[in-house]
Amino acid sequence: MIKVNIHEAKTHLSKYVKKAQKGQRIVLCIRNVPVAELRSLPKESDRKAGYGAAKGQVVIHPEFFDPMPDEFLAYFDGRK
Repeated sequence: MIKVNIHEAKTHLSKYVKKAQKGQRIVLCIRNVPVAELRSLPKESDRKAGYGAAKGQVVIHPEFFDPMPDEFLAYFDGRK
């Protein structure tokens, strides 16, 4: 853990961000009193869900395919 006053952190921000990326925790201080922490975020997974990954989790009921009522469709073509 590295303790740094705000002025020092602003002056050398890129240096401290690089240290945070490498896993260091940077504690930001005002007059040597800790007020915040700079640390890296967890890495997001590069893996994408494959085709069919949600199989069995989504249910589409038959009435989904029924025609929409005219009253509802009127909102889309400017009649309401």
